[in-house]
Amino acid sequence: MKSSVIRAHVYIQGRVQGVFYRDWTRKLAQSLGLTGWVRNLEDGRVEAIFEGERKKIKEIIDSCKKGPGTSSVSHVDVIWEEGTGEFKDFAIIG
Repeated sequence: MKSSVIRAHVYIQGRVQGVFYRDWTRKLAQSLGLTGWVRNLEDGRVEAIFEGERKKIKEIIDSCKKGPGTSSVSHVDVIWEEGTGEFKDFAIIG
């Protein structure tokens, strides 16, 4: 039986640094039972990898398009990939 774990590699643009976006993302991912990581990029974007059930990943992507109240998201790019199961939890890295 094929694994139901998939991966989304996500890039979030807008006012997403210095507004607790990563911490907000980590808490939401953990509450949804997703694994992976989130980090700031030098160009001002936030990058995240989410692994888990497709339904839960779609839910967090929809949330990422809004972000926490202090952020202002202008664009979200999503690259769907096969899940690897390499992560044990969800962390802030970098």
